[in-house]
Amino acid sequence: MAIEFTLNGKPVSVDVPSDALLLWVLREDFRLTGTKYGCGRGQCGSCTVHIDGQARFSCRSPMSAIEGKSVTTIEGLSPDGSHPLQKAWISGQVPQCGYCQSGQIMRAAALLQENSSPTHEEIVTHMDPVLCRCGTYNRILRAIESVIEQG
Repeated sequence: MAIEFTLNGKPVSVDVPSDALLLWVLREDFRLTGTKYGCGRGQCGSCTVHIDGQARFSCRSPMSAIEGKSVTTIEGLSPDGSHPLQKAWISGQVPQCGYCQSGQIMRAAALLQENSSPTHEEIVTHMDPVLCRCGTYNRILRAIESVIEQG
């Protein structure tokens, strides 16, 4: 079944079963490997992408629900790494293993899209669904707050 949607700003069509999961279509069909497989159960957030501007777990998103929607991956957030969050992650030396970082950045980008000046508590609450195995939560929070401060 051909499913049409917008991927990183470009219209695409992919012939996959309607119950295929977006995570695997991104990684296998489009070779966009920045979106990570963590748990496959929507419990870790490593697979976070934007679907119509909202942070969503791609491991829990069947392609039938993607038809006609807009999907943005970490590769589409800023192809050259110039997004303010990406810069803040680098300057703050946020990642250790880095596995969850694309999910963390995509989740943070969705927050700042909705609310350009969230409180510390709002950031913590919004970022809660994405787990960091290395425990760099303080660095993550500082990076997000530095973007907010820079306006």
